[in-house]
Amino acid sequence: MTTTAFIFPGQGGQFAGQGKPWFERSASVRELFKLADEVTQRPVSRLCFEGPLEELSLTVNLQPAVLAVGLAGALLHLEAGLVPSFAAGHSLGEFGALCLAGVLTEAEVFALVAKRAALMQKAAMHSPGVMSAVLNLSGEALEGACELGRAEGVVVVANFNTPGQTVISGTARAVAAAVRHAQSLGGRAVSLPVSGAFHSPLMNESSALFADELGELDFKPPKFPVVPNVLGTPVTDPDELKNLLSEQMTSPVRWLETVKSLELAGVDSWAECWPRPYLGSMVKKCLEPGRRAAVACPAQ
Repeated sequence: MTTTAFIFPGQGGQFAGQGKPWFERSASVRELFKLADEVTQRPVSRLCFEGPLEELSLTVNLQPAVLAVGLAGALLHLEAGLVPSFAAGHSLGEFGALCLAGVLTEAEVFALVAKRAALMQKAAMHSPGVMSAVLNLSGEALEGACELGRAEGVVVVANFNTPGQTVISGTARAVAAAVRHAQSLGGRAVSLPVSGAFHSPLMNESSALFADELGELDFKPPKFPVVPNVLGTPVTDPDELKNLLSEQMTSPVRWLETVKSLELAGVDSWAECWPRPYLGSMVKKCLEPGRRAAVACPAQ
C-alpha cells in the first residue's frame, strides 16, 4: 500500500507563468486564485501568470503567490485521486501543509501569510541581510564555520536541506566570513536571490509580532500528521503546531530531518505541490542510499 506525503515548496523556485495552465483548466483552481486576490488585496493571480519576475519576487508578493500555487497543486493531486497520509512544507510551504491538513482554512492561511510576508519584508528593509547555500559540507561543519563568522556579526545555519547542501543566513559581513571558513574546508558557496536574512535572529522582532497574529487564530486538529520545520518530525497536536509555527521565522528549516522522519514513517510516494520538480530533487538526496523515491508534480 502506498503512503503519500504532500510536500509544499517555499520561496526560490518562482517563475513567471507559474500555475497558469492549472488556472485555465480547473474551476477549483480559479476559485482558489480568486480567493487569494481578495483576501490578500494583492494581484496574486496577475503576478503568478504574467510577472514581471522582479515584482513577483518581492517577499510581500511572493509568499502569497507561492502559497496559492502550492495549494492549487495540492487540489489537482487530490482531484487525481492521491490521498495524503502526511504533509510537510519547506519554510513558507509549511502553511500550505497546515491548510491541506485542515488546521487552517484557505482564507485564514492567505490572510496569515500576507501578514507574515509584510512583516518579513519590513524586517529585511530595517535589518538588511543575506543568505548563502553551502555545498559539499555537512551541517555540523558549517555550524563551526558560522561560529567563526560571528566575529563579524550575525550568522546562523538557516536550512538543513540535504546532506550536502546547507544554507546560512545573517548580516553580509558575517555570512561572507563564514563562507570563507567553509571554503577553507572544501565547501562551495552560492549566494541566494532573497531580500533578507530569513530564519535568523534578524527576524526576531517580526517573529514576535507574528506570534501575536497566531494567537488570534484557532488551530484545528490536523486530519493527518504535519511535519513542522522547527522539529522535522510529525506532529498532530494543534497547540504544538501553533507554538512551533511561532518559532519558525527565526529557527532553521530541518528539511533533511523532515524527509528522513517521513521515510521512517513509511512514506514511499511524494506529491510535490508545484508545477515543476523542485523539492523532489532534495528529497531524493535525503533518502537512504539505494532507496528510490516516487515524486510527482501535477500535470501541466
